[in-house]
Amino acid sequence: MSLVVQLNTGSTINEGRLAKGGDKLTEDYKMECAVCTISPEDFEALGRPEKVWVATKDGKRRVSVRAREDDSVPPGQVFMPRAIWANVVVDPETFSTGSPLYKGSPVIIEPSEDEVLSAVEITKMMQRRG
Repeated sequence: MSLVVQLNTGSTINEGRLAKGGDKLTEDYKMECAVCTISPEDFEALGRPEKVWVATKDGKRRVSVRAREDDSVPPGQVFMPRAIWANVVVDPETFSTGSPLYKGSPVIIEPSEDEVLSAVEITKMMQRRG
């Protein structure tokens, strides 16, 4: 089962605290940021997975992250903290603004059994892709 949803990203209090504190390579940062928050309805439709793949609509870029259910997220949308895990699937096009679309990008989510990679592992993966 997979769903096409709108990805919204943004800072969270703990993401900001950890990032500004120089802790982007820690397990705490990974636990805070390698997460996709999903509406209860969509979470149920996916089978209540522990982890999900979040992928671009063309499937060329994807990342496995922990899934979290939260009723503050409307059906058809997901939220990820603005960090390297979300950056894997955020469209890099800036439309001459210097900032990519951190809100409203269409993505595909589906249950994942794969490991959630660390920030260092994500960076290495992206470097290999070029």
